[in-house]
Amino acid sequence: MKKFLALIALAASFAFAGATLAQDKPAAPDAPAASATAPAAAPAAEAAKPKLDTGDTSWMLISTVLVIVMIIPGLALFYGGMVRGKNVLSVLMQVFVGFSMISILWALVGYSMAFAEGNSFVGGLSKAFLSGLKPDSLQGTIPEYVFSAFQLTFAAITPALIVGAFAERMKFSAVLWFLGLWLLAVYAPIAHMVWGGGWIGGMGAIDFAGGTVVHINAGVAGLVACLVLGPRKGYGKVAMPPHNLSLTLVGASLLWAGWFGFNAGSAVAANGSAGLAMMNTQLATAAAVLGWMFAEWITKGKPSLLGAASGAIAGLVAITPACGNAGPMGAIVLGVLAGVVCFWAAVYLKKSLGYDDSLDAFGVHAIGGIVGALGIGILAAPALGGQGFGGENASIGQQFFVQVKAVGFTIVYDAVVTYIILKIVGMVIGLRVSEEAESEGLDVAEHGEAAYNS
Repeated sequence: MKKFLALIALAASFAFAGATLAQDKPAAPDAPAASATAPAAAPAAEAAKPKLDTGDTSWMLISTVLVIVMIIPGLALFYGGMVRGKNVLSVLMQVFVGFSMISILWALVGYSMAFAEGNSFVGGLSKAFLSGLKPDSLQGTIPEYVFSAFQLTFAAITPALIVGAFAERMKFSAVLWFLGLWLLAVYAPIAHMVWGGGWIGGMGAIDFAGGTVVHINAGVAGLVACLVLGPRKGYGKVAMPPHNLSLTLVGASLLWAGWFGFNAGSAVAANGSAGLAMMNTQLATAAAVLGWMFAEWITKGKPSLLGAASGAIAGLVAITPACGNAGPMGAIVLGVLAGVVCFWAAVYLKKSLGYDDSLDAFGVHAIGGIVGALGIGILAAPALGGQGFGGENASIGQQFFVQVKAVGFTIVYDAVVTYIILKIVGMVIGLRVSEEAESEGLDVAEHGEAAYNS
């Protein structure tokens, strides 16, 4: 418990996030100027009514598919290649089936809890079972069905990211219960607070595409999960190298390509903001690859493929909250910083504190998300090439403080609720496989099949 509290305190000390959220509901248009006659006001009101934009809709359909490709097969292959050969199918199953289950839960209640009108912390149930959505219902300039499907992919990838922290030791049934409960108790409320009209978005916090909602959320939950479960059998004594780095690179490459839908799609339009997000995503990711690689080369003597692939993910994570608000040169700075800091967290912080974050979900996603969420509090400044501050924030100091509050709250809320969920699931069905199953491998023990047959 002391180690758990120390790690949460360490994560909280990193905290920061800022500007108006690209995925928030569009701001209401200014009221038309008062006119002398009612007939004159009617055409103005009609002109202000949102209209379907086919270009925006086409881009959002493509972006939704790109994010799905990020998850299956991208994330599944990225994680699958990093585990031992006897556990690869278990990770693929957790990601694939988790994605399917979250899709259903999102349609039933998740979308409503995140984006329906509610209070400052969670949405109501007015859109449960997708109630009220029709083919001609609009969210901004796109069909609400498309918006809901796009947000579904964010809701699905976030729990899937947590899988990397507890890989190779958690029961499949426990994984499904945990991911489902976590979606409803953690992801949906945080999404509402940031993007759905809640208090975090209301104070002008910047989270263009999911630094707090997705990456810090997933990474902190992963840390809590690996602490509650404990390390893998033989961790620190037995070598546990990745079984197939080729799969990992293919997965990282699919994640990189699909991330343009994730980030540029968060503009929810085919416009200049999407273009800026696309450019920033590419530059930050490339810079992070180099940052991680050179940090590893200098400290360990050799640059590795696993390090380069991990650096790419660190850069993608860090630029996610900042991609629509930083300038391109700021994106490069953020990428280099994320590569170096995440390398330190994944290699040295984990070793010094002794927690078994199997595939570095915390070291890459939580730490990278914090770097990006806090960094945009500075890099949003127009003087530094940024697009301006969020809400009524008028200076770097104001924006940075807002980002710190957003990140700090996310860390604490996520850690506490995740811990409670894990304890409940553990008491009801148990969390961890037996030692015999862990030694045999989860592929055979849990699923009755093997990835490689001689």
